[in-house]
Amino acid sequence: MHLVPDAAAYLAGRWHIERTVHDLRAGTTGTFRGTADFTPDGSDGSDGALRHAEEGVLTWQGVEHPATRTLWLRPRPDGTAAVTFADGRPFHDLDLRSGRWTAVHPCAADRYEGTFAVTAADRWDLTWRVTGPHKDQLLRSVHRRAD
Repeated sequence: MHLVPDAAAYLAGRWHIERTVHDLRAGTTGTFRGTADFTPDGSDGSDGALRHAEEGVLTWQGVEHPATRTLWLRPRPDGTAAVTFADGRPFHDLDLRSGRWTAVHPCAADRYEGTFAVTAADRWDLTWRVTGPHKDQLLRSVHRRAD
């Protein structure tokens, strides 16, 4: 594992993403390829928040769909961060100081468990396991720093 004393400083910038999406219930698999940009929020910058904007193409059952999402990374003085949805609702905490972190997010009756692993200065992996009455999914993402 690669130790990360400050999550926001490490994540700042542009990352290339390759993601596989497995719907375990339906037995189908798709892919997402795109980018993730972690950029200052454009306000006075006093809280150091980074806008996490993903953009790319989701290929599902042979059909390509544009896909985007926005999250916010709100750093804390100890190097950890709070991750929120675009509308400000809490998503999960993030602590990469050991190079590894597991986050849990209840979403209605479903449960999201994410495992973050920083494998190098320019690569981190994220696996989300989603279980519940509505979903049974496994999402695996590899993030590589863009030049």
